[in-house]
Amino acid sequence: MLKFAKQLFTWWNSQTISTRISTSLFGKRVGVDEFGNQYYTTKSENNNKPIKRWVIYNGYADSSKVPAKWHSWLHNVVNEVPNEDASSHKSWIKSHTPNLTGSSSAYRPPGSLGNKEVNKSQNDYQPWNPAE
Repeated sequence: MLKFAKQLFTWWNSQTISTRISTSLFGKRVGVDEFGNQYYTTKSENNNKPIKRWVIYNGYADSSKVPAKWHSWLHNVVNEVPNEDASSHKSWIKSHTPNLTGSSSAYRPPGSLGNKEVNKSQNDYQPWNPAE
């Protein structure tokens, strides 16, 4: 029941009811990535309408969870659906890290106002004093 309520009133938790209905009526599942995101395209290939491609996120809708090969497919850079063969995985490719912007784990460079670890001894700022 809670899952249904989330789908009814929120768009950032997986898919909404309208997306679920339109996907079941007009969508054809073409693949799933390593994060569990499901990728769809329109069923009919009518020449008058362009083929649409979309993703249903697994859990929280975070666009940074879309791998590069699926991103290029979603944006019509490539037409072939990405596959999960091990030969395409390179040893130097880093694993996914979520977008941490706005969270307590976000990157804050030295000297940032949000950085709580500011070293007062390295403070280079000297305010202007008009009396001097």
